[in-house]
Amino acid sequence: MKDVTAIILGGGRGTRLYPLTLQRAKPAVPFAGKFRLIDIPISNCINSDIKRIFVLTQFLSASMHRHIMQTYAFDVFTQGFVDILAAEQTPKSDAWFQGTADAVRATLHHTLYYDSSEIVILSGDHLYRMDYARMVERHRETNADITIGVYPVPRHEASRMGLLRAGESGVVTEFVEKPEDPDVVERFRAPEGLFGDQEMAPDSFLASMGIYVFKPSVLRELLEDESQTDFGGEVIPGAIDVRRVVAHPFTDYWRDIGTIEAFFEANLELVASHPPFNLHQGSWPLYTRTRSLPPGRIIDSEINDALVVEGTTVTGASIENSIVGIRGRVGRGSRLKDVIHMGSDFYEGEHQLGVADRGLGDVPLMGVGKNCRIERCIIDKNARIGDGVVIRARPEVQEHEGKYCWVRDGITVIPKNTVIPAGTEI
Repeated sequence: MKDVTAIILGGGRGTRLYPLTLQRAKPAVPFAGKFRLIDIPISNCINSDIKRIFVLTQFLSASMHRHIMQTYAFDVFTQGFVDILAAEQTPKSDAWFQGTADAVRATLHHTLYYDSSEIVILSGDHLYRMDYARMVERHRETNADITIGVYPVPRHEASRMGLLRAGESGVVTEFVEKPEDPDVVERFRAPEGLFGDQEMAPDSFLASMGIYVFKPSVLRELLEDESQTDFGGEVIPGAIDVRRVVAHPFTDYWRDIGTIEAFFEANLELVASHPPFNLHQGSWPLYTRTRSLPPGRIIDSEINDALVVEGTTVTGASIENSIVGIRGRVGRGSRLKDVIHMGSDFYEGEHQLGVADRGLGDVPLMGVGKNCRIERCIIDKNARIGDGVVIRARPEVQEHEGKYCWVRDGITVIPKNTVIPAGTEI
């Protein structure tokens, strides 16, 4: 795998994750209290022994650049690296990346600088563990020009995915991006033989995971047409008739967490006694920035089904089915249920808020104050929630944008750096 190059697409706007992406790129969104989404594909690469990794960025990328630089540094005895490639002007073009394929095209002179046996292209907003070495091996064994990671999905998810048609041999004969016509969807049922002995739901359809392996020469040739800007919508469908495209089946846990609802559910599934995606296993670690923080401190509190990350302080509180993120604080008498509290980038007093400039007056401490009642909510980093604040779940309200919060998919989201005065009810 030392000659394999990975390219991670990390430059999308992430509009489906607003307001978590109002101040950061989608792959920089915190996950599970201490990680970021970009850690998932990078960790999969490292665990798959792929050490030549490029991350393509564009929108609001400063925090992700900082995270990558502070996290991923290989030793001098390894030729590996994680390199950030931002959108750049050239003598030929001053345009931004226009899509996934256009981003890869614009950076080929960097990514193909090294001789590579295969190019692996990955998305930055999925949750899964995958050994890319197995996919590369299948790519080589089948002499494929392009190999696509595929996953069986139920009918209700099929219309929002890229769907493929393939026989038991895995050769792809058709690809369509997010079809809405039920008759079209019906053509893309997952063939059982492709997944071996793995049992599938009877109403499963073959979906693209957004994971591709290319022969470098094929990738270069397919990207010569500058009118094609997207892999799923243009490049892959156009390549099926002229190139050998093969499906690589994957049946372990995989989830697209590109929406608020999916992100919320995927996080809270981690606190279950038998989570579908288990963080607590050492054979395939999820890497992130190492911080010199004290253990979480829990005083006189009741905790049920929760993740409490290092550096946290929970005092006299009740927490159920929730995550308290790095440096998070929950005050006495507060109750959190179905809450993702992302924590803080620094401790109180380590960073000046600039109260005089903002005219905020008496500002609450960072974190959740005393006697609060919060349910079904995502609290982004550095939020300050005053004493006695009540945030209720309102399933009847699916979309809303207010002074202190957004509601997306029926889930209340407190944006980063928000200050909610004491006694506020939402």
